[in-house]
Amino acid sequence: MTSRVVEDLLRGLAPQVLGTLVRRHGQFDACEDAVQEALLAAATQWPEQGVPDRPHAWLLTVATRRLTDGWRSESARRAREDAVVALEAAAPPGTPAGPEDDDTLRLLFLCCHPALSGPSQVALTLRAVGGLTTAEIAAAFLVPEATMAQRISRGKQRIRSAGAHFSMPPPAELGARLAAVRQVLYLVFNEGYTASAGESLQRTDLTAEAVRLARELHRLTPDEGESAGLLALMLLTDARRAARADASGALVPLAEQDRSRWDRSMIDEGVALVSAALTRHPPGPYLVQATIAAVHDEAARAQDTDWPQIVALYRVLARVEPNPMVTLNRAVAVAMAEGPDAGLDVLDTLRSDDRMTAHHRWHAVRGHLLEMAGARDEARAAYREAARLTTSLPERRYLESRAAGAGS
Repeated sequence: MTSRVVEDLLRGLAPQVLGTLVRRHGQFDACEDAVQEALLAAATQWPEQGVPDRPHAWLLTVATRRLTDGWRSESARRAREDAVVALEAAAPPGTPAGPEDDDTLRLLFLCCHPALSGPSQVALTLRAVGGLTTAEIAAAFLVPEATMAQRISRGKQRIRSAGAHFSMPPPAELGARLAAVRQVLYLVFNEGYTASAGESLQRTDLTAEAVRLARELHRLTPDEGESAGLLALMLLTDARRAARADASGALVPLAEQDRSRWDRSMIDEGVALVSAALTRHPPGPYLVQATIAAVHDEAARAQDTDWPQIVALYRVLARVEPNPMVTLNRAVAVAMAEGPDAGLDVLDTLRSDDRMTAHHRWHAVRGHLLEMAGARDEARAAYREAARLTTSLPERRYLESRAAGAGS
């Protein structure tokens, strides 16, 4: 079996094993270290010796041994080993948690503990739940690997210092924790759908895990409109995945995609979630974004898109969650509905925001709108600046090709 196949298998198993270990023994930081050692052992042995018949049980056994080795001392050895034996007898290592008792979701709530900062919540979730390496997370955050390693280590220490338990939060904390969980899942999905750096346009392992966890979150919180909205947004967005790249892996923009390749079952499910949620809940940020995605997905052709409705929805989104990215997307919608000059007027309201003008998307959108307006020289310069700023190689190649096309 190739190393890549083993890597993909381990990434899926890692959060399951970690969740089981934390549920049994507590001490998230020690368990996470033990699981990392077990993953390293598997990555070394399995490509040569083959994957064991019960890979989950193998990883859990090795991680448990690493954990108990770390705990063992003259004063506590016998008591701890007796406890481990009793726990193993109660829950055999070859029996992962079922869908009705998903340790991964509890692990997600633990990683989103309020003692952690937002960036630490995301980093720890990507490591423990998403299965990314520290180097991959560092690349996603555009920071040195050593910096990210320290952030993850501090996050684990804060969880331990806070005395956090491996359980669902109490009702009084559920609302705030749910908001953090949804934000982290949204960021994990986005990192999978449009990888922020590297050769690949997307990482289907991350999008699949984000969708799976969003489904579980919706199942556990059926009266939360935003949980339904988040799941719908992921489904309606991921439905386009097969059409986002051509045979060479080059990015294909939404307007040029072959819509027959969109996943109709995912679209139908997403639209049904949006329709049901809108009849029962006020529009929150994820539900509004899902509604926008549904309008896009229901258009048989790009020219059939109801842009005035999308502009109206972005105005609603700007009220419920105002932020520069909403304004950026609204600029595109306004340009499509009212013309490029109107879109550029909206975009220019962000010109004084240094964060946005340092982001490749601002320049990419500006290039697109300038090209629509016939200002080819300015469009070419904007595309080139966007290409310079992005860390995604597929996006860079696409932007460079747009710059070349704008100059012709």
